[in-house]
Amino acid sequence: MPTVLVVEDESDIREVLRRYLERAGYAVLTTGSGAEALRLVETSAADLVVLDLGLPDVDGADVLREVRSGGRTPVLVLTARSAVEDRIRGLRLGADDYVTKPFSPAEVVLRVAAILQRSGGTPEEAAAPTFGGGRLRIDEARHVARFDERELDLTPTEWGILAALAGAPGRVFSRYELVNRVRGYEYAGYERTIDSHVKNLRHKLGPDGGTVVETVLGVGYRLGLRRDER
Repeated sequence: MPTVLVVEDESDIREVLRRYLERAGYAVLTTGSGAEALRLVETSAADLVVLDLGLPDVDGADVLREVRSGGRTPVLVLTARSAVEDRIRGLRLGADDYVTKPFSPAEVVLRVAAILQRSGGTPEEAAAPTFGGGRLRIDEARHVARFDERELDLTPTEWGILAALAGAPGRVFSRYELVNRVRGYEYAGYERTIDSHVKNLRHKLGPDGGTVVETVLGVGYRLGLRRDER
């Protein structure tokens, strides 16, 4: 199981990334400190670092430089610095990829998987969770969902909704929660658009779509299938 070190000073973002990465089959370490991140890189043998450049104690660029100079650990830079020159600087310092805030956690997972695949560290498909006696499989590392052995052709938003619901089967997610999890905080206020995406998702799931993605009147949506035990 590959280990991902998440270095992010905002605790809410740190926790969201941890949950998404763990559901995708990774072991996850987290810290909000650049100094602690350098210590963990030395002691934990992390396979990849997700690094926020805006850290409170050490400049993230200095952390990136130290990580890359000390070995071959790949780094995915996560930052609010969206200017082209900032991206170029990060890549020149050795970043393997670059994601700007606000972001979709599902996209971060996909980029992590792509980097690790290039370095031979992607989790095996067998680690992907299944639901409803194997009817539904959600492979976040490969960005693939299958229902009744049929691969689903999902839009990014449909995929994000299904992945979010599958992360906590039976838990009811409000439309507001789903918008934030799937599209990021800049889409707050557009939660009613989730209804149309759910309708399309159910159509692609087929005749049982309404029992897979259940409506809880006045609240939101939940996954109607139980996660299979391994």
